[in-house]
Amino acid sequence: MEEQAGEERLRRDAVSFPCGALTLRGVCCSPDGDGVFPAIVLCHPHPLYGGSMDNNVIVAVASALVGSSVIALMFNFRGVGGSEGGFGGGITEQEDVVAAISWLACQPEVDAGRLGLLGYSFGASVALPVACDDERVKAMALVSPPLEPPQISRLKDCAKPKLIMCGADDFVVPRHRAELIGQEAAEPKQFELISGVDHFWWGHEVAVARQVAAFFGGVFRTVGA
Repeated sequence: MEEQAGEERLRRDAVSFPCGALTLRGVCCSPDGDGVFPAIVLCHPHPLYGGSMDNNVIVAVASALVGSSVIALMFNFRGVGGSEGGFGGGITEQEDVVAAISWLACQPEVDAGRLGLLGYSFGASVALPVACDDERVKAMALVSPPLEPPQISRLKDCAKPKLIMCGADDFVVPRHRAELIGQEAAEPKQFELISGVDHFWWGHEVAVARQVAAFFGGVFRTVGA
């Protein structure tokens, strides 16, 4: 019920933006009030396994971010929902993330100097290289990231603030892999291994969302974090 109540408080605007020849669809969730706000792009789980911007974790995080005076852009990767194109194996989806950042940075209510990126599961694998390489991204949060050794090595060289959250009972990201990711990531970092949680975070959405909002709120010094 708490997630539903938070979702109802969201100011949701359907948006579309270009990515090359494609048009991608999303929803921009904004806090009430005037002025400019920090903003986060949210990257959803694997499209071939039902992942979309309507995912339970993504929606909960968007709600918590708005409650901390942060704009949240949820969007569908290419080939998902109303977004054009087809699955790109996690490679061309990186272009989708860059396009989402570009659109968000141009919005008048967004502080382009305070942009962040969150990825959950597959979305974390897609978000990581963009977060490391794109200078517009100032901080990242990776939830249940199924990272392979080459991707983990990217974290070793990335000095941007980062939050890494994994469930201790995750069957996709086993505990030893999660701990390795946490150990190898460069500072500044915050690593959380949550007991009793698997890859889907069912029943724990509010907890993970609040922690993500607190992280970005701390980095960007927002109200309510």
